[in-house]
Amino acid sequence: MNTTLSDSQIGQYRKNGFLVIDDFLSSAELKFWREAVAEAITDRRGRKMPGKETKIGEDDGINQESDYFGKVFDQMINLWQTNEKIRQIMINAHLGEMVARLAGWEGTRIWHDQALIKRPWANPTSWHLDTPFWSFSDRRALSIWVALDDATYENGCLYFMPGSCHETSFENPGIGKNMDAIFEVYPKLSTFCSVAAPMKAGSCSFHNGLTIHGAGANMTNGFRRAMTCAYMPDGAVYNGIQNILSDDQISHLKPGDLLNDDYQNPLIYPWNQ
Repeated sequence: MNTTLSDSQIGQYRKNGFLVIDDFLSSAELKFWREAVAEAITDRRGRKMPGKETKIGEDDGINQESDYFGKVFDQMINLWQTNEKIRQIMINAHLGEMVARLAGWEGTRIWHDQALIKRPWANPTSWHLDTPFWSFSDRRALSIWVALDDATYENGCLYFMPGSCHETSFENPGIGKNMDAIFEVYPKLSTFCSVAAPMKAGSCSFHNGLTIHGAGANMTNGFRRAMTCAYMPDGAVYNGIQNILSDDQISHLKPGDLLNDDYQNPLIYPWNQ
């Protein structure tokens, strides 16, 4: 992995709330990531995350729009917990240090990883924020998004609103069917210009969890696969939102408690020794 960062790149990230890095993975690393993700997804047998039986595309019988959202992307969470190859990829101190330098914190913990796969003819991913969904509230939280296939204008590459992370809050407008729904909460930001981020396979982007972002529809008959991971600072505390935490975990947590369970949220930089 190309984990070297220049001061210019760090400055660009902190100004715009996102950063694209070409050729993040070598050809050999890209091959390994693709094979590891495919293996991990097969092993899951459709289950979205460990410890829960919800499956990809499952209709809960309540959400009348579930058919639409089921066709935005397939999502599988915390593959690192169920596949040793993904664990090898994610539990990486060099990547954790890269995240720490971008975010400006001392210690990096994994919040969750996720495979995001747009199938052929998939619906667009509307403008949204990440951090308001999570069980901690920190303006520096961020994610990496690694392209496993070329992410193009035609198959659903990411789009970002530069600088929006400096204007948004932890209010969560969710992810709706309408691309402009987020502007009901942040009307000022409707005047911002978006930037497309097409990437060739093996490249990556980082984005702040309060940066408004989305993705286009997949207008092709091929897949657009990506592997992502969200990060939080060591010392983050529970905010009362369950998100990926199990019922058992939240039964032992109260708002303000440290999220320092090394099984759920491992410290990857510095190494927990």
